[in-house]
Amino acid sequence: MQLCRMLTVFVAKGATNRELVSPSWHERINRLSPKRRELIRPVLEDPRSFVFVSIRAMAERLHTDTATALRSIRGMGFSGYPEFRRYLHELTIAHATSLDSMLTSTARDSDIPSHVLDSLDQDQKNFISFRNTLNTKQLARLAERMWSARRILLLGGDLATALVFYLEHHLVMLGLPVFPGTTPGRVVHLVRTAERRDLVLAISFHRALRQTVDGMTQARARGAHCVGITDTFVSPIARFAHESFIVSVETCHFGDSYVGPMALLDVLLVACANYRRQYALALAREAAEEQQQGFRWYED
Repeated sequence: MQLCRMLTVFVAKGATNRELVSPSWHERINRLSPKRRELIRPVLEDPRSFVFVSIRAMAERLHTDTATALRSIRGMGFSGYPEFRRYLHELTIAHATSLDSMLTSTARDSDIPSHVLDSLDQDQKNFISFRNTLNTKQLARLAERMWSARRILLLGGDLATALVFYLEHHLVMLGLPVFPGTTPGRVVHLVRTAERRDLVLAISFHRALRQTVDGMTQARARGAHCVGITDTFVSPIARFAHESFIVSVETCHFGDSYVGPMALLDVLLVACANYRRQYALALAREAAEEQQQGFRWYED
């Protein structure tokens, strides 16, 4: 939790996306000599086991001395051990599994109501973190880009499919040219014709789905502007996007918590609707007639 607060403060102070985005750990470890590479590899392969230990304790586990461990850390491009620990924390988020989430619950052996309240507490923490770190100016610029884009490609899969369809439904109501890609084949065909006037919004969390990462990188290579939504700066979504929004999906049950991502999509829709407010109001008036008298709605 202390590392989470440290990262939140760091983001809130206004660090840019490029300052926070890190190379993959494979890129970092390859900066070292073969001997030091093998020395530090256990830490990067299992960051959860090292994220809360001191540098002396880490050195003992690696059967080396503190000075050698610190030289290896600096050789990977970190200024010191505190920055390295923040990086390990991000790796822990990226590699988290459903089992890890359930085991971190503070209500492990309690009754069901305790687990429910524990989950709600975590959802609240995720929302507060999102609220405190949201860059509203970046969001406003994204809304402007969306209105000027030739096409808006929404990429996501598995559980993130729900987020893609939620966003698509509302953007269609605004009349924006939106195209969802939630399967590998669909993504391939969408990005094949991507160009510089297109906007790609890629949504994936933890280690990220291959179809989403590959689709975004291929679209970027064709000139499209790529925006990522993910939960850690070490995610390939954040590393390969032109810009990204980081929002936690941390949970204490077997899935992910989408309270934060849903809040982000909601304020993005608010920004889009109010960027052309009069046009959006005109569309809303037309929709209101259908919502009041349309055949789709059940009448008692």
